[in-house]
Amino acid sequence: MFIKRLISGIVLLALIALTNYMGGDFLLAYNLLLSLIALYEFNKLIGMEKRGMGLISYASVILYYTTLKFVPSLGLLPLVALLGVLACVYVCLYPKYTPKELTHVVYGVIYAGIMLSFIYQTRMLDSGLYMVWLIFISSWGSDTCAYLTGITIGRIGNHKLTPKLSPKKTVEGFIGGVVGAVVLSLIYAYVIKKEVFLYVVAALLGSLISVVGDLIASAFKRHYEIKDYGKIIPGHGGVLDRYDSVAFTAPFVYYAIVLIRMI
Repeated sequence: MFIKRLISGIVLLALIALTNYMGGDFLLAYNLLLSLIALYEFNKLIGMEKRGMGLISYASVILYYTTLKFVPSLGLLPLVALLGVLACVYVCLYPKYTPKELTHVVYGVIYAGIMLSFIYQTRMLDSGLYMVWLIFISSWGSDTCAYLTGITIGRIGNHKLTPKLSPKKTVEGFIGGVVGAVVLSLIYAYVIKKEVFLYVVAALLGSLISVVGDLIASAFKRHYEIKDYGKIIPGHGGVLDRYDSVAFTAPFVYYAIVLIRMI
């Protein structure tokens, strides 16, 4: 299992490095593929992967990415259109779909489609080639530091963060993850000679929210009684299993960068 996870992790990092370096349409297409797979996994979780509302959700994500490419100022138009179309479908076919299914489909589009797209949107910022890595430092880097903290300091202090939702997560691990992400971003900024304050603050905010993304994904899996969202990534599970925290971190890192630059 460890070898599988290691190989998969190396491949994922290589894909991120390649698509980030290429940028533009190449990254957009890769990001769209990630979003569609993640959305399929989420729709499968709620039993909507091949039903009408699920199919509409895929179309809306494709439309959203197309809008990002050609008319970025209208980026949220597909979401508004989705809400209108789903409302019509729900009303016209009532009671075929439940309110729970309706809201879950909308959440899936926002979660897997819109929030993950901020990887691409961060890349399109000035110095975006370097900024994108802050997303992964704040999520995967923070998660790794949290794990290492948990297995070392955890013997001294072992205060559960969310005992009912994720028994293995500790307050000590959470703090270690945040501190680790900040330190990694500081080193990264110095190495590439970029704005230290911006990088550290973006990583700090990103790492704080990354644990929320991880816990929300765990909450859905626990509610639906599944171990993984999928099997597409050997040793890791599905795209959502690997990108759950990334989806939440990406928009926070993006807006942290934008807002700090406005000050």
